[in-house]
Amino acid sequence: MTIKNAFYAQSGGVTAVINASACGVLETARLHPDKIGKVYAGRNGIIGALLEELIDTSLESAEDIARLRYTPAGAFGSCRYKLKSLEAQREQYERLIEVFKAHNIGYFFYNGGGDSADTCLKVSQISAALGYPMQAVHVPKTVDNDLPITDCCPGFGSVAKYVATSIREAGYDVASMSRTSTKVFILEVMGRHAGWITAACGLASEQEGEGPHILLLPEIEFDEEKFIAKVKETVEKYDHCVIGVSEGIKGKDGKFFAESGLKDAFGHAQLGGVAPAIAQLVKEKLGYKYHWAVADYLQRAARHIASKTDVDQAYALGKAAVEMALAGKNAVMPAVRRLADAPYQWDIIEAPLANVANVEKFMPRDFITADGFHITEACRTYLSPLIAGEDYPPFKNGLPDYVRMKNIMTPKKLNKEFKL
Repeated sequence: MTIKNAFYAQSGGVTAVINASACGVLETARLHPDKIGKVYAGRNGIIGALLEELIDTSLESAEDIARLRYTPAGAFGSCRYKLKSLEAQREQYERLIEVFKAHNIGYFFYNGGGDSADTCLKVSQISAALGYPMQAVHVPKTVDNDLPITDCCPGFGSVAKYVATSIREAGYDVASMSRTSTKVFILEVMGRHAGWITAACGLASEQEGEGPHILLLPEIEFDEEKFIAKVKETVEKYDHCVIGVSEGIKGKDGKFFAESGLKDAFGHAQLGGVAPAIAQLVKEKLGYKYHWAVADYLQRAARHIASKTDVDQAYALGKAAVEMALAGKNAVMPAVRRLADAPYQWDIIEAPLANVANVEKFMPRDFITADGFHITEACRTYLSPLIAGEDYPPFKNGLPDYVRMKNIMTPKKLNKEFKL
């Protein structure tokens, strides 16, 4: 058997645990030197393959690779770059295969969300079409928790833990000052179409009167009149109101409440500013003093408060991806299967990429209360184990001690340059 090298890359918005998956991939690959030679990491995702910018991870120490498990963000750089269809841009795919051939790459591991699953599927298809053998396996990752088949997505549990903690702490702050200061606090979190992160804010509300009192989810049409009435009722009852809102809520016209008019690199509407917009609405209609915050990058980078469940699953899925490839699997994704709620038990199954790519998983209606403003017990049962456990990184001088890879590039073998 000819020993082939592997290509690993990170894609899309990074998370607190995507490097834990990288750790799982790299450590597992190193256990099979008779089957996998070097693992090259794409510098800035799939772009690294197109530009032949390949990082030689064999030059990283075992100690530094192990420290990836505790380090947030993308150690090798990520990107938002979606490959077009084969018919639209065949030269991109031919370039990929050309680079893979030049570096004897026979395994392709792409770590990302729905668009990345699509890329991984296309790579498997073009390699077959061009007669170049390749085991392409997708490693799931997305804070949005919107991939199908898998019980949850690595990255989500840690974001959920962060936003639930943050909104609880902010809620205590607001409650203590509401008599003479802020009456309404709004936390804006990520979530374009699926409200999983906003729903996680609801875990902070365990006792009567404890915030968040209102959740605004993209699955529920935003009704201004009902919302204002709910805020007024809450303030009159508790003297303050804490609100969690998804960036992707829509009004009756079907448009994003905070659409900027711009597009991101994947062609999606660029969002931002829903919290101040909601705050201004409250001010205009009710006159309450308000404060708002946007979790933004903080929520997905917060490795210091990562969920142990999330870290364990991220690593396990990276490990499973390599094992599936070595077993000859192609165009698949390792997925988490829930076996029990309490205590939470799970294992890993194989999901066909054709059933994953470009499919979004939304909040079920029975996870949302009848009035549309909070989560149900069924939702709480689903979410609670995903934020369970602590897995603190090492600290040095009072700060998390994260690792930075050497990221030494392997020499290019192709003469011609490629333009994106």
